[in-house]
Amino acid sequence: MNIPGNLKYTKDHEWIRVEDNVAVVGITDFAQGELGDIVFIEIETEGESLDKDEVFGTIEAVKTVSDMFMPVSGEVREVNEKLEESPDVVNKDPYGEGWMIKIAMNDKSELDDLLSPEEYRELIEA
Repeated sequence: MNIPGNLKYTKDHEWIRVEDNVAVVGITDFAQGELGDIVFIEIETEGESLDKDEVFGTIEAVKTVSDMFMPVSGEVREVNEKLEESPDVVNKDPYGEGWMIKIAMNDKSELDDLLSPEEYRELIEA
């Protein structure tokens, strides 16, 4: 199970990487493995300001459809356009090319509420 040490995680299996004041968000390797083959990703929140834990999009796999939640509050500044034509990139590279959105964060202190890599590993191994 790939759990990069430079990221923060949510209990809903999103990861977040902060680059300056922008948060890059995606789903974890564990989440993509549980979902199976991803066939469609819908994110229609670009340009919207959302609160932490609000739904920013949905991800559809062969087995199920799941909501994706904001790990921090802020404005969705960018959506990964590659996912429209190739949603399976999330299965292949969830922490790289398979990122979902970029957020202009409202409050960096919200990062303190997220899980460390160790805490996330404990969550999924429980």
